[in-house]
Order: sequence, then C-alpha cells, then structure tokens
Amino acid sequence: MAVVDANLSFIYIDVGSYGKESDSNIFKESSFGKKLYSNALNIPGPIRLPSSQGSPQPYVFVGDEAFALHTNLLRPYPQRGLNDERRIFNYRLSRARRTVECAFGVLANKWRVLHTTILVSPEFVDDIVKSCCVLHNFVRKRDGYNFEDMESECNLDDIEVRGTGSRSNGIEIREAYAEYFVHEGAVPFQNRVL
Repeated sequence: MAVVDANLSFIYIDVGSYGKESDSNIFKESSFGKKLYSNALNIPGPIRLPSSQGSPQPYVFVGDEAFALHTNLLRPYPQRGLNDERRIFNYRLSRARRTVECAFGVLANKWRVLHTTILVSPEFVDDIVKSCCVLHNFVRKRDGYNFEDMESECNLDDIEVRGTGSRSNGIEIREAYAEYFVHEGAVPFQNRVL
C-alpha cells in the first residue's frame, strides 16, 4: 500500500501485508489509514479549486472502489447509471490513480528484484521493498523527473471501475469535484469518454 505524489515519488508506504488481505482492510489498519480516519494527518484546510468561484474544497487522496469515501479520500462512482458528469469524474479520477500504478511500474522496472520471487524471510523481504522505495525516491530526485519515460513505462489504458459502499460527507465532496471537472476544471480531452 502506498501514497504517491504527482512526481511518482512514494510519500508513504505500508509494507508487509499479504495479497489475500483486502486493500480496504490493509488501509484501515495502516498507520496512514488510522490517521486519515481520525483526522490526525494535519492536512491543510479546504481551498478554492483553480478558476472556481465555488466553495472551498478539501485536499483529497485518490483511491479506487475498494476504499470508502471520506472527506479527504475520493473514489469513483459505481459504473451503473452514470450521467455525463459522473462519467467524466470517473475518467479524471482514473487518470489520477494511474500515477500510483505508474510509480509501481517505474519502481519494479528500475529494481528488477521486485520481478522475481525473493527467497528470504518475510521480514527481510519487507526491508528489501522499503529499501527499493527509498532508492527509487532518491534516484528520481537526483536524476529529475522524466515524464517522457513515465509515459513509455506506464500503461495509460482506462481503469475499469466497480462500486461498493460510501460515506455521506465524502459523497458531497465527490459531487463538488464532479461538478468542478465539467465546468471550471474541464480539460479538452475528457469529453472523449462520453
């Protein structure tokens, strides 16, 4: 489990969970998830979105359908019965989520040990993965952020979205972001999903 910034650097990692555990449970039990849900992450207050005259919106993390909505955590709308605004929101969210997938792709391609079965104790595997993440961040900062390499290493196909549960405050925030994406925050290429 990881939080990645726009430059594909890991700003939080939680290593050591097994693949059979659900992402939502891993997240809820992580130190990051516990702090997010208890509002203890010290996230800056809401601000107006660029070019918007609407009410200030909170800073948000982007998750997939496995995560519950929260004031600071957005997830896609369920696929069924989407109107144009919600379809565009899901598209824009999926593009943002690809940053995390790209970061893992760049990490694994740089540190090839992550492409194989690592035949050491689980604790040592955790240390190897953490070390690879630290080295990944170091190399990205040292060498600069090459976005052309990112495009060639990252598959930018659309991500399929499926739905599950939600939370009320997160619903209102998701609606505000969805409206923003089709008005003040619109980008020309988003209409190709309609």
